[in-house]
Amino acid sequence: MSRHRRGVEVNGILLLDKPLGLSSNQALQRVKRLFNAAKAGHTGSLDPAATGMLPLCFGHATKVSGLLLDADKVYRVTGRLGVRTETGDREGAVIEERPVPPLTEAELDAVVAKFRGLVEQIPPMYSALKVDGKRLYDLARAGEVVERKPRPIHFYRVDLLRFDGGSFDLLVHSSKGAYIRTLIEDIGAAIGCGAVVEALRRVGVGHWLAPEAAGVIPELASERLWTLDELMALADSGEENALDRAILPTDSALAGYPVVSLDADSAYHIRHGHPVFVAKAPQSGWFRLYDPTHRFLGMGECLDDGRVAPRRLFAAL
Repeated sequence: MSRHRRGVEVNGILLLDKPLGLSSNQALQRVKRLFNAAKAGHTGSLDPAATGMLPLCFGHATKVSGLLLDADKVYRVTGRLGVRTETGDREGAVIEERPVPPLTEAELDAVVAKFRGLVEQIPPMYSALKVDGKRLYDLARAGEVVERKPRPIHFYRVDLLRFDGGSFDLLVHSSKGAYIRTLIEDIGAAIGCGAVVEALRRVGVGHWLAPEAAGVIPELASERLWTLDELMALADSGEENALDRAILPTDSALAGYPVVSLDADSAYHIRHGHPVFVAKAPQSGWFRLYDPTHRFLGMGECLDDGRVAPRRLFAAL
């Protein structure tokens, strides 16, 4: 008996403004039902207590989800000095409270500056990271604490935006794998009074930046986020294919990769998985491949003999 996938074919990427209180998967499933999409996945989980940019990949765009997982991220975070919790945010039980020492904004910024650049970060116990096949947060809830290896994280920017003596706002631009709760806890530890996350919002993934942060990082492109309410309004509008307005093309996720344009013959061979010689193709790293009509074919890479080989192709374009 053959199995038929339920739902319709939707291809592309939607930038969801994930609301407070929903897990990334819960938000994904709601959007997937709205679109009646056959295939969809999210890239880079946000905790239920966090909001902001959550790229959802539909159809063949799921093939670029790994590249988005590896992309840099941008956050706006509010930290509260003088308290420590089990989870590093307001969701966890308080384990210590201390008086906040008198600090000027310049003094706090001097502490924050220590976390700019390449740092070693120990993942928190309350995280989805797996150790010996078990999620750390499951072990933490069972009262277990296991050794976690430090991981190198590049904080390109950690900018102090506001400080009122007790709470502070930061704009953080980091490499993949950064734990913002750990960053806030480490800042609190450096001051000596502890700190927790009060609010966390992701405003950028890869080359995309939410309009609210437009211009803060000039090299990133401003792109609209869609709330669940806005998507439901489109679905209820009665307009044919109204939801398509929210879908970005797959290659919009790959703007940071070089472009290689192929002639018709080379495009034919690439689509059939065969390497071809292309003049002036980049000699290292992956790049985007386009046919003569500027149709996106997928990702390629140069072989040692100089030929361009397909690395990730998209069937439905």
